[in-house]
Amino acid sequence: MSVGEMLVATVPMARTLNLEFLETTAESAVVRLPDQADYHNHIGGPHAGAMFTLAESASGAIVIAAFGDQLSRAVPLAVRAEIGYKKLAKGVVTATATLGRPVAEVVAELDGGKRPEFPVVIEIRREDGAVTGEMTVVWTLRPNA
Repeated sequence: MSVGEMLVATVPMARTLNLEFLETTAESAVVRLPDQADYHNHIGGPHAGAMFTLAESASGAIVIAAFGDQLSRAVPLAVRAEIGYKKLAKGVVTATATLGRPVAEVVAELDGGKRPEFPVVIEIRREDGAVTGEMTVVWTLRPNA
């Protein structure tokens, strides 16, 4: 099962929004939100909450792709998130997530008995390439008890 298939199977919100996981690697996660009238705002574009969920889902996909081999000893948790809406979004929007710290550095902290935190930076773009939003989600790997 791919990371995207796993997230759609285990995260009901991703399934509800019909998110499409286009790429899920330790280097990049790309997730698309189809244009769906049920998730529009008052001006006919994707609702801010749907775009937040899109971006957070992209961040979760890269975290699972990068740290999936650590799941037997730690659980990934979002710690905090900040989003900025830059331009009007209309139609299909795509979120691209990248890790803000090297995987080996985060795993070394976990190996040292720490609870590492690391940022994931996400850009949300319209089909014409314009950046409509930017988000940063700070994640942690909480060691299992």
